[in-house]
Amino acid sequence: MPKTVLYASVGPNTTQYDIDVDACTLTPRGSVSSPANVQYVWPHANRRFIYVASTDSGSGMSGGGTNHHVTAYAIDASGALSQHGAPIPLPTRPIHMATDIPSEHVLVAFNNPPSLRIYKINADGTPGAEVPQSPSIDPGIFPHQVLATPDGKQVILVARGFDAKGDKPEEPGALMVFDYAGGVLSNQQKIAPNGGYGFGPRHLDFHPTRDWIYVSLERQDQIAFFTRTDGKLPPDALSRVDTLDHDQPKSDEQLVGTVHVHPNGRFAYVANRSRNHIGQNSMAVFALDQATGMPSRIQNVDTHGVHPRTFHIDPSGRMMVVAHIMGAGGIPCRLTTFRIAGDGTLSFAKAYDIETGGKYQWWAGMVTIP
Repeated sequence: MPKTVLYASVGPNTTQYDIDVDACTLTPRGSVSSPANVQYVWPHANRRFIYVASTDSGSGMSGGGTNHHVTAYAIDASGALSQHGAPIPLPTRPIHMATDIPSEHVLVAFNNPPSLRIYKINADGTPGAEVPQSPSIDPGIFPHQVLATPDGKQVILVARGFDAKGDKPEEPGALMVFDYAGGVLSNQQKIAPNGGYGFGPRHLDFHPTRDWIYVSLERQDQIAFFTRTDGKLPPDALSRVDTLDHDQPKSDEQLVGTVHVHPNGRFAYVANRSRNHIGQNSMAVFALDQATGMPSRIQNVDTHGVHPRTFHIDPSGRMMVVAHIMGAGGIPCRLTTFRIAGDGTLSFAKAYDIETGGKYQWWAGMVTIP
């Protein structure tokens, strides 16, 4: 019988939580430690390993640090983790990581300096040597996510750009689309509506059965909808819909975060993040038109925490876990759980206060063990 567990990372430590979907509860189990603070985690396609990207660098463009790695961990039948082989070093802070569809390579996005690097996964599941790429590859400005398309034929690098600040003009965002085979990128297509100005993509997700792509626009507080036809994206989104509840106050530091499509393909969810407790820390729920793919917002629900950076939906589509990066305003750092109704709407279930020791809860996600 497959078992789904949650892994959540605070600082360098990744903790396993057993999940009870019916009760909407989490039970902490053991933890493992990485060489530095965990930045992102991705499971192998066989679900026998996970890959953990860690760094001692600060977030954003603060840079610094000398300790950047990808480490493999083996998953046993209970969900417990144990280090598998030696970590491989990375040149700078890894901001996001995924594997290609068969998990033959690890794809790593770096924001400072911007780049996309690809590393072989060895036959035993350990991360291996870097695969050389063409020097002509353009990673865009501030890459924030990298994903292989579900058919495995392409890789999309999400480059956020920067808002204008002071006397510094806006730096445009883009989706960088590459053909992909055997760990090698080629034939780049750049999607940058209006030259990328007013377009600040952070994160995307794919519909489970259709060639529909949903992109969270961090700098615009919107979700954008694209279609993919014969490996090509249109030059502009087919729709852009606001994620915030305009009847509620917003923070001066309001940002959109992660987007995930429900396993049944009928709904999408986007995290609204505020760096303080006054703004909107919420999940925006969107119904997806099953004929056209167009999203329409049907709910905003408070996450009962501050700065929800990551969230995940269990494979049955009945439970969501939201991970908050920090505490503020008397609200501690938290994991919160929600029930997902048949109409896609969310209802709050439980909050779990997390002791961070001054670190951030940077990542959380579920893995289903065969």
